[in-house]
Order: sequence, then structure tokens, then C-alpha cells
Amino acid sequence: MEKINKVIITMIGISAILIAIIIVLAVNKKSSNSLDEENLTKIGEVIYDECTEEYEEMEDEIVETNTEEEKISPNCKITFNKYYKKCGDKINEYIAIPNEYVNLTKNEIQDKYKDWEIKEFSSNQIMLYKEFEGECGEHYVLRDKDGKIIIYKINQTGKEEEYEIT
Repeated sequence: MEKINKVIITMIGISAILIAIIIVLAVNKKSSNSLDEENLTKIGEVIYDECTEEYEEMEDEIVETNTEEEKISPNCKITFNKYYKKCGDKINEYIAIPNEYVNLTKNEIQDKYKDWEIKEFSSNQIMLYKEFEGECGEHYVLRDKDGKIIIYKINQTGKEEEYEIT
């Protein structure tokens, strides 16, 4: 008998909660759908003040911007591809982007490196290319002199300069 009473009380409680939820939803729906005359007139009303005139003048001066133009990110790397005509060597040098170059566009970078050709441009990688007439300065010659080995570095003009004695 006690078990039946508990079940009946539980069912009555659940029913009361459901009825309360249904009533709240019905009242809320009715109040959101009904617009009185005062609200209808406010919706169609246009308000003019001193800012309205300024806004209308500014509409003629609106300038569109290009948001699709790619810009340099702070983690960008620049690769300098150098080709030396005399020796035929290709040397790549890599640097992190200087802080003052962050957010620059391709055209702005071209202005900074006028003598270089931009081979690749993205927000994370810039590849610049340039050809040089001389040698790269990375050529060495070993010679024996008085029982010692002398390392000569060939400079960009093609002349040997004593670099190190071993």
C-alpha cells in the first residue's frame, strides 16, 4: 500500500511539473507574437539627429579596402637565392622576418628589395632571387708551402687570399 501511494504521489508531482512547463511556454509564445499599435509605429519610425547628416556625408567618402591581399606573418622566413655567374654556384641564405616587415604586402616587400625578384610570396615564406656577376667567395685552394698546408680563399674578383696556415 505504501508503495502504491509513493507511485501516485510521484506521478502527480511529474504531472504538475509538465503542466507548469506547458503553461509557461504558451504564455511566452502568446506575448512574443502579439505586437500592439505602439510597437508597430515605433518600428517604422525614422529618427533624424545631427549624426544622421554626418553619416549621409560620409557615405560618399567610403573607401573600399582589399582584405584578400596576403600579408606577412610574424613567423615568416625569407630565403635569398643567390646565383653567381662566374662560378655558377647557387647559395641560399635564410633569415627570420624583421619585426618591422610584419603585415607588409608583396608590393611593399618589393619596394624594400628593389634589386631582387620575388619568386614566392606567402604569409609564411618569401623567396627572393638575384644574380651576381662575380664569384661567391666560397672557393678555397690548398697549397704546400715550406712543409705547411696553406688554405687560400678565392675572393669575388678571382684572386687568391691567404686564409689559414695549418
